[in-house]
Amino acid sequence: MQTMRDKLALERTRLANERTFLAYVRTSLSLIAGAAVLFQFFSAIQAYVAIAWALSVAGVVVLAVGAWRFRTVRSALRREVASGDGG
Repeated sequence: MQTMRDKLALERTRLANERTFLAYVRTSLSLIAGAAVLFQFFSAIQAYVAIAWALSVAGVVVLAVGAWRFRTVRSALRREVASGDGG
């Protein structure tokens, strides 16, 4: 049986996981926005185009890692709740 303290600790962990995922999303969007700026204003310079592509790929990779991490932690929390450990 979970106590109120265990339930609150679990809820804090869920919220922390969500905040971390949103930080991954924010970072990903920043990288992609930086790439868009380079594509838009510096498309004549090949070095900047290469950097823009690298930023785009990095943004997608960061988003994928963040989503994978979020799902992994969320499923671990659900397993813990289902097993009834509570902490």
